[in-house]
Amino acid sequence: MSAGPDEPARRDRHGRGLRGVLLPPGLPAARTRAQAFEDMVLDVAADVARDWADQLRDVLIAVEELPPAGTVDEVPLARAEPARPGHPARVVVHRRPVEARARGLRAREDLVHDVVVEAVAELLGLPPEAIDPE
Repeated sequence: MSAGPDEPARRDRHGRGLRGVLLPPGLPAARTRAQAFEDMVLDVAADVARDWADQLRDVLIAVEELPPAGTVDEVPLARAEPARPGHPARVVVHRRPVEARARGLRAREDLVHDVVVEAVAELLGLPPEAIDPE
């Protein structure tokens, strides 16, 4: 039986049935790179927020693929958006520029840490060393 013009073709070789997922959703390997990066950013933000909980109570942490298009000489790794009426303050980390600059998991973790600390410092009007002395 062939698929009609509106139906996608399905493969059922040798009567074995339709193919399923390779990994169950609960396994770590089933997570995408974007999900793993978001977890990394949230872990760093949680570490920073431990010491600055009062000042960062209403700050949202977000991850975007790329920064907004603009005429900038250098691609930003993150941005700090101060609060405005009806919108809380945000720290936005740009995933692809960070991943492009850091090779390897440890280098990426270090860069994410530095980027989040610098964005939080900018948002609070403090030097990065005040947020994280290390």
